[in-house]
Amino acid sequence: MKKTTILLLLLLTIGSLSAQNNKKGILYDNDKLINRFHTIDELQDLNKGALIELYLERTREIFIVLPYLSLSNQPGTSLSDIGIKEDSDNIKIVEKNNEIADRAFVYTTNTVKELVPYSDTDNIIWAILYFEEMIKKMRLGKNGNI
Repeated sequence: MKKTTILLLLLLTIGSLSAQNNKKGILYDNDKLINRFHTIDELQDLNKGALIELYLERTREIFIVLPYLSLSNQPGTSLSDIGIKEDSDNIKIVEKNNEIADRAFVYTTNTVKELVPYSDTDNIIWAILYFEEMIKKMRLGKNGNI
């Protein structure tokens, strides 16, 4: 019984490490993407604080996806999926870019939260709708498939 338990724990640990290693060459994950698009009527019913949060979410997706758009428009795409060797140099490039993008987005968030509240609500709504159209086009890709 003790051997079985140890073997099971060993297999789970190896499986967990293997799953973590597979995530290294991923350009961006689905959790960085928005999951809903809005109509102008829906946006007009929201207060400015909620609009600013939507504005930030859309800015983040564009910020994250845009550098990789010529490689893939699909979340979860790995370097090997697009024919790029998953060696340590290429993985470091992706990880470094993602790390820098995350840090830069912190500053973008601060800027948006400090300055965008001074915008007219209609301008924030227009920007959200514009960002959503951009995101739809990015997701469609060159062949029009989502």
